[in-house]
Formats: sequence, C-alpha cells, structure tokens
Amino acid sequence: MPLNIRRRTSAIKHDLTDSSLLNRVYSNRGVEGAEELDYRLSALEPYHSLKGIDQAVELLWQSLSGNEKVLIVGDFDADGATSSALTKLVLERLGMQVDYLVPNRFEYGYGLSPELVEVAKDMAPDLIITVDNGISSIAGVKAAKDAGIKVLVTDHHLAGDELPAADAIVNPNQPGDTFPSKNLAGVGVVFYVLLAFRAFLRDKHWFESSKIEELNLARYLDIVALGTVADVVPLDKNNRILVHYGLKLIKAMKCRPGIIELLRIAKRDPVKIKSTDLGFAVGPRLNAAGRLDDMGLGIECLLADDSGKAAELAQILHSLNSDRQQVEQEMQDEALAQIESMPLENIEGATSLCLYEPHWHQGVVGLVASRLKDKTYRPCIVFANADDDFIKGSGRSVKEVHIRDALALVDAKHPGLIDKFGGHAMAAGLSLHKDNFDDFQLAFEQAVRQVLGETIMEDVVETDGSLLPEEYQLSSAELLVAAGPFGQGFAEPSFDDEFNVLNKRIVGEKHLKLTLEKEGCATPIPAIAFNVDPVLWSQPISRIKAVFRPDINDYYQAELQLIISHLEAL
Repeated sequence: MPLNIRRRTSAIKHDLTDSSLLNRVYSNRGVEGAEELDYRLSALEPYHSLKGIDQAVELLWQSLSGNEKVLIVGDFDADGATSSALTKLVLERLGMQVDYLVPNRFEYGYGLSPELVEVAKDMAPDLIITVDNGISSIAGVKAAKDAGIKVLVTDHHLAGDELPAADAIVNPNQPGDTFPSKNLAGVGVVFYVLLAFRAFLRDKHWFESSKIEELNLARYLDIVALGTVADVVPLDKNNRILVHYGLKLIKAMKCRPGIIELLRIAKRDPVKIKSTDLGFAVGPRLNAAGRLDDMGLGIECLLADDSGKAAELAQILHSLNSDRQQVEQEMQDEALAQIESMPLENIEGATSLCLYEPHWHQGVVGLVASRLKDKTYRPCIVFANADDDFIKGSGRSVKEVHIRDALALVDAKHPGLIDKFGGHAMAAGLSLHKDNFDDFQLAFEQAVRQVLGETIMEDVVETDGSLLPEEYQLSSAELLVAAGPFGQGFAEPSFDDEFNVLNKRIVGEKHLKLTLEKEGCATPIPAIAFNVDPVLWSQPISRIKAVFRPDINDYYQAELQLIISHLEAL
C-alpha cells in the first residue's frame, strides 16, 4: 500500500532557537514562544489549583502526626507501579508506616474493589491512598469507609457520572478542577500531592523540629518520568518538564538502581537515554509483571536500594517480558486468522473490530488490540475470559474516535449490556457477560459510527517534511536527540524523502540495512529499517520513499544513521 504522508505545515517561529531545523520542528508542534521550551522546575504549574489538594494534605498530616498506618492501592501497569513506588519511598522517608497492595488483575480486576477492601482490612490501615485509580471505585470506597478506613483518591482517569465518597479526591480531570494541565499521569498526580504535603510541612517547620532533612522531591523525578512516558499521556509543557528533569537524573546515574538495571538488560545505555527508551524498553518490562504475574515484582524493582537486588528483579521482569512477547505473538496470529476468515464485506464495511477467544490471555488483550488497531486502522477491542460468566476486553482507538465516549454511548443506549467500563480517548477497558458479546459487537459498531459522524478514519503518517541536503549531517541528529523530550502529543521529529539505493542487505533475519544516495548530498547516507518483509526487500530495488528520523550510530564511531519507520519501493 502506498505511503499516505501528510506534512506538518506551520508558520515557522524563527526566534525559538538558534537552529532553523529546530525552529521548524518546534513550530510544527505548536510551540509559539521560547517560554514553552523552558524546562526548569520553576516553570511547573503550581499545585494550588488542584481541587481537593488541601483535604489530601490534611489526611496525610493526620496520618503522619497520629502515627497511622497507610496503605497504597495501586494499579497493575507501569504508571501504577511508579505511583506506588514513589508514594512509598517519600512517605517512608518522612517516617510514616506505609505498605502497598496491587490487585491481581486475574482475581480482583482494576482498582479499589470491595473484594480488595476485604484483603486490605487484614492489613489494618487507617488510610488508603489510591494511586492511578479510584475515580470509578464507587463501591470499593464505600466498603472502605464502612470499615472505618479513610480514603484519599489520587487518579487521572476521566470521572463518571458519580464520584466516590472519598475523604479527598485529587484528579485534574474531575468536575470543577481548574488545574491547567489535564494530562498528568497517575504518578504525576501523586507527585503533586507530595509537593503540596512537603510545602505544608515546611510551613509548619516540621523538618527542623523533627530533625529530618527536608525532602528534595526533584530527586524522585526519574520515577515520575518513567510512569509519565510509559502511560503514553500527552507531553504538554508541564509533562515535558517532569520528563526532561527525570531524564537528566538517569543520564547522570542519579536515579533508582532498578531503572538503570532495566535499561541495561534492555541493552540501552542510561547515559544516552531518550524518552522513547522509557516507553519502549523499560515500560514493557515493568508492565509484563502486571500482565502475566504480580506487579509487586515491578514495584520492588523500583524500590530496591542496591544494584544487585535491582538486577535480580530486572532479570525476572525481562524473562516475563519475553514470555509476554511469545503469548502476544500467538494471540496476534490467531486474531489475524480470525479476521481473514470473516466475510470480506463485513471487514471492509466495518468501522470497528471486536474479537474474542476464551483461551486468550487476559493480561495481553490490550497489546493485541493495539497491534490490530495499527494494522487495520480502526478501533479494536479484544476480549478474553474473566470467569465462568464474564469476559474482559481492552480496546485501543484511532485519533478520530474517542473510545470511552463510544462505550458511554453503548451504555446509555443499551443499559446493562456492559457490566463496567472506563478509560481514555485512545484506550479503554470493559467487562460484560459473555452471552452479550454478539449484541455488544453490533452496539459498539453503531456507537463508533455515531461518534464518527461524517469524519473519515484515515491512516496518515505525519512528517516534518524533507531535510535540506545540508541537514543530512551528524550534527542534525545530535540537535534533534537533545531537543526532546518527545512523545505522545509532542511527536518525535520525522521526515520523508526519496532516495536512490546504493546497496542493501538483510541483517538479523528481518532488518534492512541500506546505503542511500540523496541528490545534493556529498556522501552516502547509512540507514536501517526494522522488522521488514525479508522476501520483499531481498528483491532488486533501486529507489525508495521513506519516513525516517535522523539518529546517531556510535557502534564504532559516531555517524549519522537514518532510522526508517515507513518504507515504500518506487
């Protein structure tokens, strides 16, 4: 299929930096002034406008001053793991009694459920703090309150029609909240709560009176950066500040040993880390624990104080991730076979895909949905058995369809069809009775059509245009690598162009190494494309169209190398 490329075109702000290339890149991302590139910590949005922040601080003060037991209830993904680890590290540093509990996704499902509260009661907490969950835990919060346990909800997910009756809720996306950055990850939200609590203790001169060194919360931004990038929240300026500073800590080797060991086992050099390494190397290994086993392994890796223990846990997480990759590939192959067996008119006429196999792994359905979404460019929900009567699905969407809105529409039009649901614009989870699957399939298709209206779903690759001949230099790659952090909503720079192919060869069974020629460039340009069809690209090809990003290949000595993401023979 020919590449469908759309070049970002914005009026270039020439006073953003000293580089015309960077000015072009930043302008294409909507940067209006140099202040938007000010990544000093002092440029962070202040915590004061977060709704519920004062009540949250009061709860923490009660627990600290009353020597109460605190229980953190996290989520079983990388955002939940980093949120749990951050909260435990900071509160224990203040001398508080802190434990954590993460629901096993196969037994309790997501969030603070009444069943999880029963487990929590055996731990006798005075205060439960939910991190990266809780805004939809209506029944769970009630169960905790009925048991005499105070509840502080910290979350970033969209709120439903009803809020839990917690003692305090901090969530920039709850009704009435005026905090300007709505894109904080769960770990970012609880970081802000801890910032407010430190300010409270500072104003009370608590650190001096307790003879405890005042907390420098910036030292924990490596954890915040990891959770923010791994949860794929949009990198608005506020999140870019958090990630930028966290990357600085990692590059300086002043981060948690667990992060260093996870990078090393993924064959990434911590000193040269980019934000994408957190998303593609560290995040999946943390997530593998929650998908296949127990997220406690991931949390303990982040909590480990010595490199030996961290390396041991990182190895376990790496092995789990390898197992996850195998399970995912098997499920993906089965899902594609299921799609191919469908009548052609059903596939071509559909705006969505819903697939279900009883034996599929509940912890991996979201990854398979993401792969299918990429292949078919339509919202996809993949289901697996949850228990004898219910199935759980995880959905991924395209930019034209807000998947949670589509699920809300199904729920409004067909009350009782969905048991539970929640999520974001691009990802959502739900459960329903297995007998309802066929009806849900039809209802979801209708809802997606309604959400789309006249909008057409179009799989477009966006680029920053072509590089000038003089920009095919190592210095350009160095500029772009240093210009981040890039990520969701602040896309990594990519470019498109046509090249003559001087030579090519398959390496590592499915990767394509090329030497390219570009008119106006004095020297050949090395390039590599990963995971290509080796049969297709072993054929004679003299010219290509490519979407790529300039990168640094320093295997022998530093040189420019194009990393090709999309490739077409001409």
